[in-house]
Amino acid sequence: MLFQNLTELTELYLDVVDISVEKTHWCQAISSSLPNLKVLSLSRTNLSGPIDQSLAKLQSLSVIQLGFFSNFSNLTVLNLDGNNISAPVPRFFANFSKLTTLSLCHCGLRGAVPKQIFQVPTLQTLDLSLNPELHGSLPEFPKNGSLQSLILRETSFSGFLHDSIGNLNMLSTLDLSKCNFTGSIPKSIGNLTKLVGLDVSSNTFNGPISSIHWENLINLVHLHLDSNQLVGSIPSSLFSLPLLPDLVLYHNNFSGQLPEIFNVSSSLVSFIDLSFNNLEGPVPVSIFNFQGLETLTLSSNNFRAFPFNGPYQLPNLTSIDLSHNSLLVLYKGGNSSYSSFPQIIDFSLASNKLRTFPVFLRNQTNLRSLDLSDNQVQGQLPNWIWNFDSLEYLNVSCNSLVTLEAPFLNSTSHVTELDLHSNQLKGPISIVPPYAHYLDYSDNHFSSSIPISICNASDLLTLDLSNNSLSGEIPQCLATMSTLRILNVRKNNIAGTITIPKKCDSLETLDLSQNQIKGQLPKSLARCRRLRFLNLEENQLTDTFPCLLKNISTLSILALRSNNFYGGIGCPVEKTNGTWPILQIIDLAYNNFNGEVPGFSLTSWQAMKHNKDIGFPSTVSVFQGENLHGGGGEFFYEHAITITSKGLKSDLAKILTILTLIDFSCNNFSGPIPKEMGDLKSLYLLNLSSNAFIGEIPSSFGNMQQLESLDLSQNKLSGQIPQQLAKLNFLAFLNLSNNQLTGKIPAGTQISTFPRDSFTGNKGLWGPPLIVDNKAGLSPPPTLNRSHPNSTNEIDWGLISIEIGFAFGFAVAVGSLVFFKRWSKWYYKTMYKILVKIFPQLEERINPHRRHIHINQRWRR
Repeated sequence: MLFQNLTELTELYLDVVDISVEKTHWCQAISSSLPNLKVLSLSRTNLSGPIDQSLAKLQSLSVIQLGFFSNFSNLTVLNLDGNNISAPVPRFFANFSKLTTLSLCHCGLRGAVPKQIFQVPTLQTLDLSLNPELHGSLPEFPKNGSLQSLILRETSFSGFLHDSIGNLNMLSTLDLSKCNFTGSIPKSIGNLTKLVGLDVSSNTFNGPISSIHWENLINLVHLHLDSNQLVGSIPSSLFSLPLLPDLVLYHNNFSGQLPEIFNVSSSLVSFIDLSFNNLEGPVPVSIFNFQGLETLTLSSNNFRAFPFNGPYQLPNLTSIDLSHNSLLVLYKGGNSSYSSFPQIIDFSLASNKLRTFPVFLRNQTNLRSLDLSDNQVQGQLPNWIWNFDSLEYLNVSCNSLVTLEAPFLNSTSHVTELDLHSNQLKGPISIVPPYAHYLDYSDNHFSSSIPISICNASDLLTLDLSNNSLSGEIPQCLATMSTLRILNVRKNNIAGTITIPKKCDSLETLDLSQNQIKGQLPKSLARCRRLRFLNLEENQLTDTFPCLLKNISTLSILALRSNNFYGGIGCPVEKTNGTWPILQIIDLAYNNFNGEVPGFSLTSWQAMKHNKDIGFPSTVSVFQGENLHGGGGEFFYEHAITITSKGLKSDLAKILTILTLIDFSCNNFSGPIPKEMGDLKSLYLLNLSSNAFIGEIPSSFGNMQQLESLDLSQNKLSGQIPQQLAKLNFLAFLNLSNNQLTGKIPAGTQISTFPRDSFTGNKGLWGPPLIVDNKAGLSPPPTLNRSHPNSTNEIDWGLISIEIGFAFGFAVAVGSLVFFKRWSKWYYKTMYKILVKIFPQLEERINPHRRHIHINQRWRR
């Protein structure tokens, strides 16, 4: 046995040793072989339950396990980090009068923590972190408490941080991050002079912090107050803490101007993040007194000016983020005024009010990332920007640039991501960085043809040329670009045929919509196994339904509208088993498809069924391609598409993942509507209008509880409107016009609230909101049941009295109408007003020259 002849051993550490199999054997071995053991550490040993009672024999044991704790009167350290206890914290832990350390980090603990645990007089370290199902609140702490480390990170603790926290004079670490605490940070925090680490981030603490004596916390090394709701000004004393390297205050509601900062020459601050607050005014020059400053992030505030022209000695400053402010005037004087400005590597001035290209940047020869997007910069993009050999990321999108200064790109440029979208650039595309991964020239006025030099970027992942005036054909050399993931030439004048990479294993997005492309789909599309977004709408393509895509299980959006596609849309059965499980949008409108819609093809569109078993998200998000890496971090590519929704054509700049759509309108489909369509329970929009569908509206449509828009107009549908449609509570648009429907429109439901235009053109259809003139369809009133088993031959004098009274009243009313003209005129006028309020369509029938607008309101539960 390993422990034999070790009777004098007092400390044994079994951390990260898998002892989960033979619990009882090793417990018995330790208790019998190590009688003097004081320390037994079991951190991350995969324990999942109580340990054998034999360990209770070790009366000197000071680090322990699960279960049988009550016998350990001398217990001082209890460390069970990383085990799967999955139980509440036992109340009797508070009975360990000599306990100094209780560490239960990441143990799957749940339930409420007894407050007595915090008040064990000898306790110095309490770590309950990384137990998200553990909850409770902090008690009032006694004076001169012994706690030195209190860590509750990533638990569900809530409530207030009491002023009595200042009684813990020995406290060096306080970590309450990612909990649910609220209220103000008590002023007594300033009494904790031995505090080394303070992290209260990601809570809902509120109120000001200016009254706290931060200057007393001279030992503070870690301070995180970010992601709360703190208000007021930022105290200058926070900037003067001698040992603090990082000042992190982002995502709060601090306001006012930054204070002037003095006496920080010996400060260790290297990282300042004050982003996402409400700070304003000019940024003080004194913020550059931190000689060790490396990163300065002031984004998403209301700063108006930044001191670019002061004498600085900041050799370590490499990153500045001033994005999303109100910076307008940045600099004054010539280039010499900015020669001392430090050489920045990552610089962001996005979303400000710049009107000219900052000339001081010309001296920034070490730039790796530059973001000037979403400003008001006019004129030309200077050519000296290409002289920076280290520049990799350049974003000048969403400005008013009109030209690119020649000469153009330096052959030694290493730009990998270039974003020029949403400017007013015109002429041919003259800049194509050879090392580019991401190129976005969209939403400009570029003309001429797509340059062949695009193909020199052999590692290109994303190419967006959409919304320009480009003409000609897609370069044939594009077939060699095997790394391409996104190709978008939407809304140009591109002609010719479709050209895609021959090896398209990486291709995820192909958008060639709204061009003049002809011909057939290339057979090589079948090899694009990662294709998610295929938009070919509004071209001149002539082909059959793309069954070659049926094996691409990643396809989510297929838009073929407004082309010359023809034939049926059914594919061989053996090729449709489980295909397109995440199909979200299919738009085949305005083509020449014909034949019946095969119901079996719909059964595999699982995303439209919202089958929870395959893990479709229930939250609203934007349909995006895979994440890409840019100079500003990770970002996602957003797609656009044109759809017809609720009778109106519209462009969607962003596609929500909850938007599920089928549009087969304006084709030559025939036969019955497949009942399987009713199984698509998460469908939001269904348009089958302007076809030749026959038969009845499937009653299974009542299952589509998310449906907002249903258009079945201009078909040959017959029968009655199924009563099940009344279950569609979210239905905001309905068009059943110009069919052969008969019977009464379901009354007393949301269906009857739609305007009459939704039902016109059906000769056999009647009931509100249509004019009631189909008397033949009226059901006769129910007759009295003369053969009721409980009826007798006795005379019901009460009934006779009612009948006599009714007859007398009727005679008086009719007589007044017949013999008194003024009474008759008043009666008819009053009754007409009442009936028109109840049945507005009567007024249209009587006076067709008066126009009425009926508004359909959508009610959500």
